[in-house]
Amino acid sequence: MTSRARLLELFRDRAFARGNFKLASGKQSTYYINSKQALFNSEAVWLLGDVLWELTRDLNIQAMGGLEVGAIPMATAAALRYHENNRNLEAFFVRKHAKEHGTQQMVEGVLEPGWRVAVIDDVFTTGGSVEAAIREVEKAGAKVVAVSCIVDRLEGARERLAAHYEYRPIFTIRDFGV
Repeated sequence: MTSRARLLELFRDRAFARGNFKLASGKQSTYYINSKQALFNSEAVWLLGDVLWELTRDLNIQAMGGLEVGAIPMATAAALRYHENNRNLEAFFVRKHAKEHGTQQMVEGVLEPGWRVAVIDDVFTTGGSVEAAIREVEKAGAKVVAVSCIVDRLEGARERLAAHYEYRPIFTIRDFGV
């Protein structure tokens, strides 16, 4: 079984639920993907790193990250897998709000101007959240070359983002039978 196939199995078993849910976009949904139920499992996080490596290794990126909280385990998993393949990758995350103490930065981790970056998140719906992360990354001077998610709900994110960035979701909601 491939890493991608096994990761899908784990996400179906651990992270996918049917019911009535309000999404971050404000939309109502009859299903929900709570990726944290899968992403803090040792097998799932290793598989995710492997899949992200396969998905992005051709992009010549120096960093990967996105909006807290979903992108944090993803970027960490990717950084570990890049290291296993003798390639450097900096992981970072974008805060939803700057802290009122310390450095008060929106982007945490090393992100240098001019770097090629993949911006990631666990689930894309309309693309609004990832767009907010992209704005902060571009403000820091990095060049976003690709966007990726674990699951694209097929509710507008592709249309919003693919014209400007390489669009590489791992799964779409169709992979979950929706």
